[in-house]
This record gives sequence, C-alpha cells and structure tokens, in this order.
Amino acid sequence: MTGKERRDYILTELMESDTPISASNFAKRLQVSRQVIVNDVALLRANNHVIEATNKGYIIRQSAMVERVLKMQHTDADIEKELNTIVDLGGYVKDIFVYHKAYHIVRAPLNIASRLDVKKYLDNLKCGKSISLMTVTSGYHYHTICAETDERLDEIQEALSKLGYLAKLQEYEPVEF
Repeated sequence: MTGKERRDYILTELMESDTPISASNFAKRLQVSRQVIVNDVALLRANNHVIEATNKGYIIRQSAMVERVLKMQHTDADIEKELNTIVDLGGYVKDIFVYHKAYHIVRAPLNIASRLDVKKYLDNLKCGKSISLMTVTSGYHYHTICAETDERLDEIQEALSKLGYLAKLQEYEPVEF
C-alpha cells in the first residue's frame, strides 16, 4: 500500500466513524508503525482536512464549518494563550498569515484543533532556528479560524478582544483574503 492509499484509507475510515480511532488501531490495521500514522495524519491536516486529536484517537468533523479571518497583534509570549483560547472555545486554527506591503500575503497552514496541537506547534517554534511568522510584521498577523457556527466564532472573537489581541485593519490592507 502506498502512502497516498494509506492516507485515503485513514480519511475514509475517519469520515465513516462516529467514534475516535487511535493511531495504534490504524497502525495495527495497516501493518505500519504508529509514527507512520501520526505523520500521515499531519499530511492530511496540511491538506486542509479537519482532523482532531482526542485522548481516545482521531476524529474528523462531519459538520460544515464556518470560518472567519481575524487580525491579531501580540507578542510571542502570548501565542499559547491566544491559540488555547481559540481551541478551548471550540475553534480550529486553519492558518496564520501576514500581510506585508512589499511581499503581500505570506501564509502557512497550522491546522490546530486542540491543546496538544498548540503544544506541538510551540515545541516546533522553540526547538529550531525558526521564528514565528508574525515577527516579520511586529506581531501583527491573521488567523483563519473555523467553528461549527457563527455564534461560536463570535464567542471566540469576543474572548480574543477581551484579551486585547484583536487589531484593526489599516487602509492599505485588503478586506477579503
């Protein structure tokens, strides 16, 4: 079985299942290591599949998600609080991007759906020579945030506003991304 066939199988099984499926379960079925499954799920997430890691395994959200782009501004020290606020309120952080006058939009997928995803993201930032994308624009950045309802997005936006993380669009910034 090729990697693509394996990922297609994982995706199909998750879409047909009402309960979470563990990486170990997939590994046993597909006769590969658990790490191979974890990597496959990461690749699926990078291709914009909303796969959530729970304490009982992976699950894919079946309901249609609504999304909203929010402009943020804060320091690196606030990244964890920002992302945890979003996922704790039922949001999914699809990506991060910056708008630069010279380079225009520079975007990177995040696919963060849980506190575990937040921790992994922060660990990746800390363990390398990389810096967060928002550093390029003095902490200003955007997230595409998904949730099951507009009301849920409103709750997330209000919580981020109370934390002082929301920023206003400037004249030169596009309204639609």
